[in-house]
Amino acid sequence: MSADEPLFRVTRGVPTAEELAALVGVIVARTRPAAAPEPAAPSAWARSGRPRGAALAAGPGAWRASGLPR
Repeated sequence: MSADEPLFRVTRGVPTAEELAALVGVIVARTRPAAAPEPAAPSAWARSGRPRGAALAAGPGAWRASGLPR
């Protein structure tokens, strides 16, 4: 492709300036790299769990303490 050759060519019809602008806008939008999606926030179910790193207490009464709020 040379510098004098157009990027695209209309082979049928007579597009208006607005139609050509819309076509160029679509082509430009399609050639841009897609933005990376933002990571999803943890659900309320996951947030309500025990914090990471919370050690389980072993010993007498541990089974009862495991059901109590922290």
